[in-house]
Amino acid sequence: MDAKQHLYGDLIDMKQLGLAFAIAAAVAFVAPAPGRDDSQEGHGRTQVTVLPSAPGDQVVNIAPKDIKIKVDGKESNATSVTPLRGTARPVELVLLIDGSARASLGEQFTDINHFVSEMPAHAKIGIAYMQNGRAEMSAPPSSDPAVVLKTLHLPAGSAGSNGSPYFCLSDLAKHWPSNDRDARRVVAMITDGVDNYERRLDLDDPYVNAAINDSVRAGIVVYSMYWQDAGRLNGSLYQNNAGQTLLQMVTQATGGYSYWQGIGNPVSFGPYFDDLRRRLNH
Repeated sequence: MDAKQHLYGDLIDMKQLGLAFAIAAAVAFVAPAPGRDDSQEGHGRTQVTVLPSAPGDQVVNIAPKDIKIKVDGKESNATSVTPLRGTARPVELVLLIDGSARASLGEQFTDINHFVSEMPAHAKIGIAYMQNGRAEMSAPPSSDPAVVLKTLHLPAGSAGSNGSPYFCLSDLAKHWPSNDRDARRVVAMITDGVDNYERRLDLDDPYVNAAINDSVRAGIVVYSMYWQDAGRLNGSLYQNNAGQTLLQMVTQATGGYSYWQGIGNPVSFGPYFDDLRRRLNH
């Protein structure tokens, strides 16, 4: 698949189905070949989360014909659908924590502990810290909560210790700590999303675009949880809005979701983790 021909999970229209599970859809599409007037057929795979339209809806199977897909604005066809339930596909999840996050993040450690401890046995979790443009893994992902939580600590918390969270996401995508391409790869970013290399809101931010491209190539679904960084400028209304907007661009493009509560830090990550767990379980 050409690098420009990405398959984004959020572009698949399934609202009318009212279902509740994640699927992997194999997709056939026709895309223009560079420098040619004719077209060529290609294939790709994307992961889709289908949420219930109302509580209590039953989980049922869906067929490729039930899925509407657009690739680069053109309609394409799903050729097969595989439900991802239980141990059908192992989950590899990395909590990517901003190295410049305010020290009050420690107030959320109880919720992080609960989330890690309640993940199913077929899930491996790792914790990485954004530092100087890189995603520094404290240890390899593990299915043992005790091992994972030993690596949880407060980041440096100094203003500017991380230039761009999108550099770090790209680094993680390029150096994913596993070669298992059958596993479901998930990143949960804890950051305010402010790109310190381009503080003005640029909807065509090259670092954001690179993070999206690298994540899609690596098969990563990205979620974000808004938490302000240290530093006076990161507390401004403009920076809050800019960071949240850029995070939403990344999560929508990769099929994930952005969590935030107004323009300040949330009281608790608990509801965010509950919703994330529901999406992963389904």
